[in-house]
Amino acid sequence: QASRLVELPYSSSDDDDDGGSLAGATDLPTAEQHPGPWRSVPPKPGTFSQCVRYLAFLWNLFFLLLGLLALAVGVWGLLAKGLLQEERLAPLGSDPMLLFVLVGLGASAVSLAGCLGALRSSACLLRFFVGAVLAFAGLEVLGGLLLLAARQRLRDALRDALLLCLLRYQDEPDLRFLVDEVQRSLRCCGLGSYRDWEINPYFNCSAPGVQACSVPASCCLDPWQNGTVANAQCAFGALRLGDVAAGTVVHLGGCMAQLSAWLRDQAGGIAASAAVLVLVEAAGVLMALKVLRDVVPIGAWD
Repeated sequence: QASRLVELPYSSSDDDDDGGSLAGATDLPTAEQHPGPWRSVPPKPGTFSQCVRYLAFLWNLFFLLLGLLALAVGVWGLLAKGLLQEERLAPLGSDPMLLFVLVGLGASAVSLAGCLGALRSSACLLRFFVGAVLAFAGLEVLGGLLLLAARQRLRDALRDALLLCLLRYQDEPDLRFLVDEVQRSLRCCGLGSYRDWEINPYFNCSAPGVQACSVPASCCLDPWQNGTVANAQCAFGALRLGDVAAGTVVHLGGCMAQLSAWLRDQAGGIAASAAVLVLVEAAGVLMALKVLRDVVPIGAWD
């Protein structure tokens, strides 16, 4: 009996300890059962955050499609002119279609990063998108300031570009199309006057071809035959005529003064277009920053 009296308190206390330990074990928080670093669970985005996220995705998807379209136009232009062939890779850097390719690649890459960043809530892609758009906006503002500060140099550069167009009129289809459109739209001919076409080796009076002492058909007062068919020979021999006689066939005034006046008239529209572009980029950046703030807490940005 003494042994039983001694064992009973021991057994009862052991049972109580086991029960208490089990109860205490069941009452312990999860963090004590599984020790480890505490991690805060980000709150579930609200309705407004979800709307901004999907709007940012659609916004960047639209510009992604525009970038792919510009890229397709540039590649199509290069392929159509055969400039991607091995023997014609040298003049590729001076082709205007290369601008479409570069703009398309840049816009597509940045917009794709914005799309995937908003769709997958990727902080890395969103930061890349914000940084790229801010860099582009900074370059645009810097370019605008340089244009304002160097207007006279810009005028000289425009004159040199037009002079180059006159010299390479027959060699570059893109330049020929551009010059013809300018001369038809502004009703002008040459750089300062119609006689500037004498510097072109095909229109010079010493040239052996049938176009000697001529100017392009886009200089004609009436470039149409019977009002329906384009007359490519309407300006043949115009440089052999005097100014009075040539004035009845072609436009005598040059395009430099006309183009400068047109640019001054379009200054307001150009400034408005630039402002709209900056606003569009700012809207994309603000939406990306909102999504990035929902993905990464403010305190974790550093």
